[in-house]
Amino acid sequence: MSAGTGPGQTGPAHRYVFVGGLHRSGTSPLTRMIEGLPGVSGISGAPVPEQEGVYLQGAIPHTALHGRPMHFATDPAQHHVEGSIYDRLDVRERIEADWAPWFAPGATWRVEKSPPNMTRTRLYQQLFPLSHQVVILRHPQAVHGAVSKWVDLGQDGAVAHWLEAHARLRADLAHLHHVLVIRYEDLVADPDRYRRGIAVFLGIEAEGAAETGLADRNHTYPGWTLSDDEAAACAEWGYASDMGVTEWTPVVQHALNAVREKVLRILT
Repeated sequence: MSAGTGPGQTGPAHRYVFVGGLHRSGTSPLTRMIEGLPGVSGISGAPVPEQEGVYLQGAIPHTALHGRPMHFATDPAQHHVEGSIYDRLDVRERIEADWAPWFAPGATWRVEKSPPNMTRTRLYQQLFPLSHQVVILRHPQAVHGAVSKWVDLGQDGAVAHWLEAHARLRADLAHLHHVLVIRYEDLVADPDRYRRGIAVFLGIEAEGAAETGLADRNHTYPGWTLSDDEAAACAEWGYASDMGVTEWTPVVQHALNAVREKVLRILT
């Protein structure tokens, strides 16, 4: 039986890993790390920003306005779930056909990175039942600093958006079978550890070292003191005022408990 198909059916022999997160949260270096694992192919040579597959498919309408930084993650119209108008076989088939030319043939895993994948986890799980989701977080103050050149939302507005977006993510987690939620700060602090953990999450035997050149750039952005309510909400993800990061356990959900426990042992 090919991966992603049912008994007696034929279909693609590949599976998808979808990477998402708010803009400038680290989706690009995370995706490069996953692309470097054996048997994984990423989108290459596409005439779209950051090789993001969301722009390469015509099944789900998407433009720069749909995916605006600091807007898409809290836009109800961009929250796609099972049972929605896009939960159809023809949507899956159109996405497959549109993406196929941009992946290397024969890969076991296809990694597709688009920030709006953060709000599509449930739909993509429904369309591609064996897919895995990886979402990356970054301190809200750093996200604000990194995207402020594009969007003038203000400090309070930026934190409010971050909190609302991640509250929605937390609610979606209950519906997902295979999802890994990690933080940018942890990834850049120990990329080899995270490369190993992600490989186990995907069932890949991986040797060698992770991509070099990763560095925590949060210090390049000004921090500020969060309000008590903001600080309490951010603390749930291990973030504190003035770019502070506290101990936090990554979210690992997997159909196999042994895999989940092994990933957690590596990452904690």
